[in-house]
Amino acid sequence: MAYCTNLLIDLKHAVIMDVVLRPAHEGARDLARDLSMADAYATSQRERKKVEMLFAHLKRILKLDRLRLRGPNGAKDEFLLVAIAQNLRKLAKLLPTRPEPVSI
Repeated sequence: MAYCTNLLIDLKHAVIMDVVLRPAHEGARDLARDLSMADAYATSQRERKKVEMLFAHLKRILKLDRLRLRGPNGAKDEFLLVAIAQNLRKLAKLLPTRPEPVSI
């Protein structure tokens, strides 16, 4: 979308002015730019990235690219099982490991 220019002629003062018109949705773009500069937006982006990474892991590693069980209840059950598996993997990483016994 290009900006349009129009010539505005003021006959009372004998002045010709070049007027630049803004596109119709430029106000919405300005609002989006202002919102993207807020601190809450940066926090939201960080949180969104964490959630998206979890879903990417579900799809790629745990093979949740398509649902195998039918119906809404089957889909809910399958997603619940995969989420449990993902949480167990995370929990296993948090547990401390035992040091190997030293043999003399």
